[in-house]
Amino acid sequence: MTVSSAPGKVYLFGEHAVVYGEPAVPCAVERRATVSVSLRDDDHVRVRAEDLSLNGFTVEYSGSTGGRPDVDVPAPLVEAAMGYIDAAVEQARDAAGVPDAGFDISVESDIPLGAGLGSSAAVVVAGIDAATRELGVELSPREIADRAYQAEYEVQDGQASRADTFCSAMGGAVRVEGDDCRTIDAPALPFVIGFDGGAGDTGALVSGVRELRERYDFAADTVSTIGDIVRRGEELLADADPDEEPTEELLSELGGFMNFNHGLLEALGVSSRSLDSMVWAAREAGAHGAKLTGAGGGGCIVALDPTPESQTGLRFTPGCEDAFRAELAIEGVRVEEPPATDGDEPTTDGDDTLVGDST
Repeated sequence: MTVSSAPGKVYLFGEHAVVYGEPAVPCAVERRATVSVSLRDDDHVRVRAEDLSLNGFTVEYSGSTGGRPDVDVPAPLVEAAMGYIDAAVEQARDAAGVPDAGFDISVESDIPLGAGLGSSAAVVVAGIDAATRELGVELSPREIADRAYQAEYEVQDGQASRADTFCSAMGGAVRVEGDDCRTIDAPALPFVIGFDGGAGDTGALVSGVRELRERYDFAADTVSTIGDIVRRGEELLADADPDEEPTEELLSELGGFMNFNHGLLEALGVSSRSLDSMVWAAREAGAHGAKLTGAGGGGCIVALDPTPESQTGLRFTPGCEDAFRAELAIEGVRVEEPPATDGDEPTTDGDDTLVGDST
């Protein structure tokens, strides 16, 4: 068995605009997806998923996930999760040159699914790393990032950017502008995350911004302005000492740009009442800045606050299901120690298509 993990991420600046070639600065955070992979002696793939913001499920299939698993959980969430895992499997098979490799796969994650923290990217990155290693092939983090992007691009019908997968594979803070991806130095920023318990429809939100941008010049200008904010934020980070605690002046300036960024995303129609409520709660509690992170529509906000005040304020905000601190994840994808086996293995239903394990 090979076990790999990869971190989630928050956007300091730049979501949505990155789809149109503007720069973005995502930062990896210490919330991880862990994927365990064991090689089978046939070409079947069995997947058991835990903690993906839905009931646990197990599916076994051969070749592809074309069929819909008959499990008692929301079908779109299962199909999305299985689509990403299936794409990761195909990328691992291709990298190792073993097109008929079969795997037993277990996925565990403390990253909420669809909430803007890069859960799918983390699962794909960790899955490709674990599966290729299990096949005797070791890829560099950059190679994993590229293959993970290809997987997300396929699943998201060409609407993916390289930001999430590159950040998850490399760790730390990164800068992404089109196909130009690189790591950047950043101090240990004090992230606080608020989660409304929901998830936005990424495809619909991205399409909505595209329609606005194509219809109105001022919407296109708004997207470009987000890119300008990213560049100014980069300048601040470049002048900071990554080995020192961030100064109040740095946090205040970064926070101001985050506030601008959120306002522009709100104007593009990708925020929500719950996200706005959490943003304002964090600011009123003393955060230097706060904004939605990810596609929007629901999910998470990120705030900059070294004190406990924003986290406390968020916990008492109606509509906020959880609030937690998330440190910058210096490491990206990494190998983990295999867990001790407990003998609790699900069994097939006899036709090699579904293993029921709804929990």
